[in-house]
Amino acid sequence: MGDLSISCVDGLITPPRRESVKKDDVSEHSSSSLDVSVSSPCVVVTVASDEEEPLLQNGECHLCSDMIQNSGSAETSNSSSKGIFPPGFYKKVIAETIATFLLVFVTCGAAAQSKRDQQRVSRLGASVAGGLIVTVMISAVGHISGAHMNPAVTLAFAAFRHFPWKQIPFYVTAQFTGAIFASFVLRVLLHPMVDVGTTTPSGSAFQALVMEIVVTFSMMFVTSAVATDTKAVGKLAGIAVGSAVCITSILAGPISGGSMNPARTLGPALASENYEAIWVYLAGPVIGALLGAWSYSLIRSTTDIDSVSPLTSFSSTYKLRRLESEEVQKDPLNNI
Repeated sequence: MGDLSISCVDGLITPPRRESVKKDDVSEHSSSSLDVSVSSPCVVVTVASDEEEPLLQNGECHLCSDMIQNSGSAETSNSSSKGIFPPGFYKKVIAETIATFLLVFVTCGAAAQSKRDQQRVSRLGASVAGGLIVTVMISAVGHISGAHMNPAVTLAFAAFRHFPWKQIPFYVTAQFTGAIFASFVLRVLLHPMVDVGTTTPSGSAFQALVMEIVVTFSMMFVTSAVATDTKAVGKLAGIAVGSAVCITSILAGPISGGSMNPARTLGPALASENYEAIWVYLAGPVIGALLGAWSYSLIRSTTDIDSVSPLTSFSSTYKLRRLESEEVQKDPLNNI
């Protein structure tokens, strides 16, 4: 028998991206009825083959493993049984701290090197390094913590019910801790350099604010698509988000520094003792992230029309042709 899959995202039933529950786990359900009346915004019920491992559990979405946990709207009995923090929550916090540490270490380290007289790293190289580290971290810890690495991203996810509000203080604390620690490590390693990748406006503060809003909007728009929409190509999330960060930072670098991340700005500011126009980099990314997530929520598809991505279509066509080729090789007399 084929796999039976049901996924509900924002009230729309669509095929889920991954298998979540083994056949033995749902044997109690009869074939005539299947109850999926759960109040969370995303419900995944899947009957998978015995040899497959569960990849999505408890209605969790692509990148944020607990992104679709109850944000205060679920039943009291359900929240009391699971509690505010899921099992192993401390692992998510640790993963977020490490990911943000490496993000700031690479991004700010490359930016600091690009400002030296020797220019050991070009500005283009610094932008590419920032995009690549985002891609790598999403691939490394995206399945553990969601790899936010950015307080603005966490707030935007929570604002649109993709992340529980009660877990925000822990995620944001982890992100700022990792960023600050990485900045002071860079201060020691790059001594006697004082500037360890701080972001300051090259023009007016208003210009930098608008630029930070626009580039963070772009990054969050892409992130919302690949992280929260089952119809997007979630397997390419790291590449998509990393590319967005790289492209936008190339443009924003000469104007605002291309922060897009309050933690990425606050850490180097503390280590370098440079707080020039820091409010721009605390407010701009938050505004841009909220606008980006809101914009994608407006255009999110609510029908099955054109729901197959080009990558999925190409993969299906390739598999069909390969099967036809194998059949011809098994029985070559059919072609005579």
